[in-house]
Amino acid sequence: MGALPQLVVSTLLLGGIYALIAVGLTLIFGIMRVVNFAHGEFLMLGMYLAFWSFSLWRLDPYVVLVVALPVFFVVGLLSYWLVMKGVIKASHNVQIFTTVGLSIALQNVALVLWTGDYRFVRPWHASEVVRLGGAALNLSQIVAFAVAVAFTGGLMAFMKFTHAGRVMRATAEDREAATLMGIDTERVYRLAWTIGIVCVGVAGVLLSPVYTVYPQAGLQFVLLAYVVVVLGGLGDMRGALFGSLIVAAVETVGAYTLGIAWKEVLYFVLFILVLVFRPAGLFGQRGAETLGM
Repeated sequence: MGALPQLVVSTLLLGGIYALIAVGLTLIFGIMRVVNFAHGEFLMLGMYLAFWSFSLWRLDPYVVLVVALPVFFVVGLLSYWLVMKGVIKASHNVQIFTTVGLSIALQNVALVLWTGDYRFVRPWHASEVVRLGGAALNLSQIVAFAVAVAFTGGLMAFMKFTHAGRVMRATAEDREAATLMGIDTERVYRLAWTIGIVCVGVAGVLLSPVYTVYPQAGLQFVLLAYVVVVLGGLGDMRGALFGSLIVAAVETVGAYTLGIAWKEVLYFVLFILVLVFRPAGLFGQRGAETLGM
């Protein structure tokens, strides 16, 4: 029982951050029907933005968040215009190879520019310990969780209550009907891709004080995001939230009971079981025809 508060709090904190990564991925898939294999590399760019801002100008990562929003909005727009616009109506195979190619390109650009060295962002709050009941956590984890939850909640409110969100949900449900109703679907795709990139870029900045920064850093998180999205149901944003908590719980409890080396084995076993017995996901609909709103 002594470890239970620590496990519960760690699960919640991890789940909140994973949700922000996964929501961006599921938003892109739900609207564009594109699985973004470069998702982790945009997260890596967010981590490097925080690292260089801290190293060069001593800017706290949470101050960098203000800069990250417009920066990744521009990055999202540029990557859509230069890469995704030409393949949005292509076959799934072409889309997969395009995003995989983008992933490899971004990784290698990072290697050339910044080498493969492991970097660290250590602001003052990274070493501040906060005790919640019987759990001990550093302040960076708590702030990252709070910002991630607020950002995820804001995105879901945007999708549900704004005109742009309703247009995006209509396009996700039936793109042909949306086109016939006068909706500019190409503009919707551009906005969906850009918002997804902003989400994962912000997640990268939030993770920078907690994890090591290096060119392949995004790989571990994007693999987690794929597991989360499949668990929750492709295209289902609420499912992504529940899936994030499940993966975080499996990772936390597995690392505590069996050792940290087993955590990835456990959630990938869960991933395979869901694919075999419930391909639609634990909370999603077969075919991912809704955004779960």
